[in-house]
Amino acid sequence: MRDSIQKKLRVGWFSFSCCEDSTILFTELLNEHYKEWLPRIEFCSAIVLQKKSEIKNLDVAFIEGAITSKKQEEQLLLIRKEAKKLVAIGACACVGMPSMQRNLFPEELKKEIEELIIRFQYAERVKKVSDVVPVDANVPGCPMDEKVFVSVLDTYLKEFGIVG
Repeated sequence: MRDSIQKKLRVGWFSFSCCEDSTILFTELLNEHYKEWLPRIEFCSAIVLQKKSEIKNLDVAFIEGAITSKKQEEQLLLIRKEAKKLVAIGACACVGMPSMQRNLFPEELKKEIEELIIRFQYAERVKKVSDVVPVDANVPGCPMDEKVFVSVLDTYLKEFGIVG
């Protein structure tokens, strides 16, 4: 028997190093699907939507962007620990590019940007999300493919028993 309060999918949206174009599409999708998603999704962490951020007991964490520092890597490890499912969003998260292009810089260019790497405490190499943690699904594209995102979200709404 279902409780009178409908269970919601506990979601987090996290953006690391990228242009955040997928976050923009995500907010546009919220505009389109607001009435449908509001009773079904609890946004526990989505800085683009709210100041509060709770990274605990997430059903699904959506990760946009590449990992460019030890601090980001540590945060991603925490998110993975607290999320039942983790989805890489966009090209930088899925394949590392274009953020990962600095890994391919010639030595003279690496020397030229060395001061910035030190100042901003960037890691020597940029990583895609799956280089750091296991990923359950990918939403490719730069920006993300909206249809694939909605399909992945629908899959998890069903898997977690939110919709039939």
